[in-house]
Amino acid sequence: MGLNIYVDKNLKYHGLIQAFSRTNRVLNDTKPYGNILDFRQQTEAVDTAIGLFSGQASKPAKEIWLVEPAAEVIHKYEHAIKAMEKFMATKNLVCEPEAVYNLKGDTARIEFVNRFKEVQRLKTQLDQYTDLEPEQKTKIEALLPKDQLLSFRSTYLETAKRLKEIQDKQGNQAPAAVQQLDFEFVLFASSIIDYDYIMALIARYASEAPGKQKMSRDQLISLIQSDAKFIDERDDIAEYISTLEAGKALDEKAIREGFERFKADKHVKALASIAAKHSLEVTTLQTFVDTTLRRMVFDGEQLSELFAPQELGWKARTKAELALMEDLIPLLKKLAQGREISGLGAYEQ
Repeated sequence: MGLNIYVDKNLKYHGLIQAFSRTNRVLNDTKPYGNILDFRQQTEAVDTAIGLFSGQASKPAKEIWLVEPAAEVIHKYEHAIKAMEKFMATKNLVCEPEAVYNLKGDTARIEFVNRFKEVQRLKTQLDQYTDLEPEQKTKIEALLPKDQLLSFRSTYLETAKRLKEIQDKQGNQAPAAVQQLDFEFVLFASSIIDYDYIMALIARYASEAPGKQKMSRDQLISLIQSDAKFIDERDDIAEYISTLEAGKALDEKAIREGFERFKADKHVKALASIAAKHSLEVTTLQTFVDTTLRRMVFDGEQLSELFAPQELGWKARTKAELALMEDLIPLLKKLAQGREISGLGAYEQ
């Protein structure tokens, strides 16, 4: 959802364009566009300003303005969906969200990402139209029903996350097609569906008796997994919802606290598993992780000290450190919640 601007005073020329531009400026991953409501009937002033701003003052604003008729966008949307269906058919797959996981190789996954990104871009554009005819709304829904669209969004985000990890980890060494990918997560994030909203939805789900819930467990999980803002926590939230007992009333505070405990327990178990795999004391590894996150600095000397009790030679210790980091980096990044840990990049090559 974009920012709304309500024009209740007369503007002209630079002031008018500047106000409109600020409204439609992309701010972050939750503001892809804005809406403008004019209460001053300034069509003529808008036409003049657009003409001057574009350097084409002699042309009517409608010929300059970038907004296409809804019917044209619907046609492009239909074409994009058919192109995606044709692509899946060439891979001997039906065009369904679950079938995307059966695509073989990153080249095919990249093509899916690009094709569905175009579908979502056009759907986002259609969502901006406030004057769609009933038959147009019906056609849009028939082309790709809402539930299926959400499922495709979830599949897209999971596929994109996998490719982005390759992009981030391999950098210039990644295949050229992966390096050039622009995931445009702004298309897949809604400011309406934020963390508070999700916690409230989960609380409502937990308090409603089985069979009387307005949203099923699967629908709730699908909604979360279709939004880019939760790309790093989507699996944790989905797993947490699966642990809840429907009909057992919990308020939003209890849901939040329960989710934090769930994540903490999951991280403890993950760290214990890593420690056991690499023959390390779990308390020592936990201290190392806590210190790293508190300082947001990765200390290579402290990493070496973890393996001191094993009395390894230099080559064996280096090999052991790199093997540990392969398992530890994803957990550290998750716990850092988007913050950068200084010095960690040296171990991501």
